[in-house]
Amino acid sequence: MSTTQSERLRGLLEPLVSAEQLDLEEIEVSRAGRRHVLRIVVDSEEGVELDACAELSRAISEKLDETDAMGDGEYVLEVSSPGADRPLTEHRHYVRATGRLAKFHLHEGGELVARILAVDEEGLDLEVPGVKGRKPTSRRVAFDEIAKARVEIEFSRKDKKEEEA
Repeated sequence: MSTTQSERLRGLLEPLVSAEQLDLEEIEVSRAGRRHVLRIVVDSEEGVELDACAELSRAISEKLDETDAMGDGEYVLEVSSPGADRPLTEHRHYVRATGRLAKFHLHEGGELVARILAVDEEGLDLEVPGVKGRKPTSRRVAFDEIAKARVEIEFSRKDKKEEEA
């Protein structure tokens, strides 16, 4: 997708997404045979429900039909929330992942798996799980030390409501 098409689509769609109190995370246009596929990824502090994606999809479809932003050819529109294992790239992603386990690839080399305890403007306060019966340790990581980060999916973790009961 050209930068100008990406910018045009973002400018056209961001107000629709914001009106639904959602964040526009990603716009991707790809080819599938003779048609294009337009993927829109949205998120919010509370997550995104299927009904919200469906409503937004209808609004985006109407807006695109009013313009020539996708050209004259056929296209498929997909509106979804990010997957559970999406990369953490924005400050708000780290804030939303507070309390979750994440895997960090550091610029200095090496990997770190730790729970995000707190997020501020400079970086993260983490809890690194103990190994072989040892207690967890605290660690501070600045954003500029992080090359890549992704939430780790935990299948056996109790949620906060279960822990409080």
